Amino acid sequence: MTRTLELGSPDRFRGQVVVHGHWGRPVVVFPSESGRAHDFENNGMVEAVRSLLDAGRVKLYCVDSADSATWSDRSVPLERRAQLHDDYERWVLDEVVPFVHGDSGGLQPVMTVGCSLGAYHAANIALRHAHVFPEALCMSGSYDPSEWNAWGDRGDASYFHNPMQYVANLHGDHLDWLRQTVHLTLVVGQGSWEVDPTRALPSTRAFAGVLADKGIPHDLDVWGHDVPHDWESWRRQLAHHLPRFC
Repeated sequence: MTRTLELGSPDRFRGQVVVHGHWGRPVVVFPSESGRAHDFENNGMVEAVRSLLDAGRVKLYCVDSADSATWSDRSVPLERRAQLHDDYERWVLDEVVPFVHGDSGGLQPVMTVGCSLGAYHAANIALRHAHVFPEALCMSGSYDPSEWNAWGDRGDASYFHNPMQYVANLHGDHLDWLRQTVHLTLVVGQGSWEVDPTRALPSTRAFAGVLADKGIPHDLDVWGHDVPHDWESWRRQLAHHLPRFC
């Protein structure tokens, strides 16, 4: 069962959501860089977990990205990119999440999944809003926006959307709450494009180190040198890990 709809308003952000499945744990899926909601299906990711969908164990809500107007727009300074990304995050929280709850039988925890830049989105929104997204599966991510051809002054927006920075400075009651609430699974290969140019491998290892230093629950799963930064790898990784969560 597949449905496509548009959510949002023209004066803010309006994007597509493609729904796969009839029942099961709700999962919001972020596409790779500048991707669209149909990318997961078009690249074989939905078929990779077809048995879970058919069995009613999982329901995928694949969303459009806004990367081309935010993080991927190198003509815009980093702080402004982060501010624009904040508008996209509000769309996910204010439009997508209420739809997911209504479509899934009521309020319940929602998982996030993403690959490449989508892995960053999945991790960042889970850490910032763990009461909504307590579980994230992140494949081949890069988690430090300040490394993404960034320029210009930094401010609150770029800081609070950089998990490598804000997680390192977490403390007190909020950190204790995160330790009890959120769990991240970080998956990455060691093959082509995982180091150069994406830096996914060193970034994933560094991010896992920051999470470990803060005692935030996570798993780090590093695949072999024959596992590149591409859809074939992510199909295998999704099929391997998703059954554990639904």
